[in-house]
Amino acid sequence: MGGHRAHRAAAVTVLAAAVLAGCSDGGDGGGGTPTDSASAAVSRAASAASSLASEGSEALASATAEAGRWLEDITSGADVKADVKAGAPGTDSGGRTTAAITVRNTAKDTKSFAVQVNFTDAGNTLLDTVVVTVDDVPAGRSGSATARSSHDLSGDVRAVVARAVRY
Repeated sequence: MGGHRAHRAAAVTVLAAAVLAGCSDGGDGGGGTPTDSASAAVSRAASAASSLASEGSEALASATAEAGRWLEDITSGADVKADVKAGAPGTDSGGRTTAAITVRNTAKDTKSFAVQVNFTDAGNTLLDTVVVTVDDVPAGRSGSATARSSHDLSGDVRAVVARAVRY
C-alpha cells in the first residue's frame, strides 16, 4: 500500500510542475483571461504538490515532473518567473518551512498567478516542491502568498522559484 500511496503522491505533484512548464502569453503581454480549465489546472497542481508529504526522493522527482505536465494546461498563461520573488525561508509554528512569495503584475489587466516553489538544501538538492496561487492581482500592482513545505525540513533550506505562470 505504501508504494501505491507514493505513486499517487508523485502523480499529483508532477501535475503541479507541468502546468507551469511551457506557458506563453501569445506575444501580447496580456496573458489572456483566466478560464475554468486554467483555474482547475492550478487547483490540481497545488493539490498535487501539497500531497507529496514525505514520500521520498524518487516520489519527489516523479511528482515534480507530473506537476509540470499539469501546469502546462494553463494555455492562456504567460511565463513570468522574472516577475516573482521568494523571500528567505523561515519556520512556522507547526515546524514547516515557509517563504513569502511576491508577484508583480506587469499586464494591463487583473491577473492571477501560479508559482512552483522548490525548497532545496545548500547543495541544490530538492527537498520539497509546492505550488501557491496569488489571485486577482491588479494591473501594475504586486500580490503575495506564503509557500509552506508539505513536511518538516531541516538544515540550510532555501526557497527557489522554479516556475511561474500568470493567467
